[in-house]
Amino acid sequence: MNCKTDQQLDAELQSKLDEARGILRSLGSVVVAFSAGVDSTFLLNLAVETLGTQNVLAVMGISPSLGQRERQAGHELARQIGAEFVEVETGELSDPSYASNPTNRCFYCKEDLFVRLKKLAENRSFKAVLSGANADDVGDFRPGLQAGKELGVRTPLLDAGLTKDDIRRASRAMGLKTWNKPAMACLASRVPYGDEITAEKLKRIEQAEYVLKDLGFAQCRVRDHGNLARIEVPQDVLSKLFSLRESIIASFKSLGYTYVTMDLQGFRSGSMNEVIIGGDDEQR
Repeated sequence: MNCKTDQQLDAELQSKLDEARGILRSLGSVVVAFSAGVDSTFLLNLAVETLGTQNVLAVMGISPSLGQRERQAGHELARQIGAEFVEVETGELSDPSYASNPTNRCFYCKEDLFVRLKKLAENRSFKAVLSGANADDVGDFRPGLQAGKELGVRTPLLDAGLTKDDIRRASRAMGLKTWNKPAMACLASRVPYGDEITAEKLKRIEQAEYVLKDLGFAQCRVRDHGNLARIEVPQDVLSKLFSLRESIIASFKSLGYTYVTMDLQGFRSGSMNEVIIGGDDEQR
């Protein structure tokens, strides 16, 4: 998917894209940590456009914290972009440092993933591993970003100063259907810090969110508080959620929840971080 409408992009954004392309050219061949989200899809497309398909490998980490629909989306997006796609099984759940769910949980998850990607890159003679971190990530408490830095993972979008808004606008110009995709995060981000993360818990969260998405709530979170599910959707659709409460309650109870609540504050990224004073992590 080449950028067919560069003329629609302002000079500042075009300059950032040129810088990102320059970084990619300097690397030569790359493994992209691919999640099928807005940023990594854009990065994958830009890398293929700049370096050619033979010099780019899209790799998705597979674990219980990744929803099946995102896994399927990864296959389809990589196919559309023309990139070789590989899955790697990750093992963060077997690491007590991750499974115990500390506030820096994302460090251990990304460390596990990036170590595996670096080994794959070495085995297949790719010169660098890339993540889709962007300029908006700077300044936040992001343990996963720190793990990447420690392991030498490159961040061309961040280094070129591309923000999330820049990436959405450029993605639209490139014809990427992810340009307006809602923000995503791993399923573990729905579990309160300190509560153990298990495969069973993540599966229940995944199924509960699919109930909501199938009812038309594209942007939603099911925060798992043991036997209580706390639903977040944008404030402008809270009335719709309430009108469907009987069906939602029945579905959630069939999944094992005893209590089902709607958060009157509505959807907000990182709501689990509200218990952390002065901190904001990748918990979305």
